[in-house]
Amino acid sequence: MEIHSKPNYKQIYSDIINRNFPDKKHECEKLLRKKELSVIDILELNKRIFGIKDEETGKQNQKHRSYGRADILRMLDYQKINKMNNSQLAKHFGISKNSITKWKRIFL
Repeated sequence: MEIHSKPNYKQIYSDIINRNFPDKKHECEKLLRKKELSVIDILELNKRIFGIKDEETGKQNQKHRSYGRADILRMLDYQKINKMNNSQLAKHFGISKNSITKWKRIFL
């Protein structure tokens, strides 16, 4: 049986920042100090380091994302706290409105 381990995103992003973007180290420091990075943290780091990509790249990257239960619940809490509708949340996180509707049906 093959066991898959999670990538060490803290190390990956630390290396990227140290090698290519040392000017953004302070901006990302708080996230990288966390014990464990959530999917939301990883998306935020990506945005801070590389900036916002064009729409086509964003759509392509979205196809390869997956979210765990904790990440989904965190996003739905974020929606509630910030009084967002599904469209606003979808745009904020780059997720389809259909996914959010499905998650609400399953988890709430």
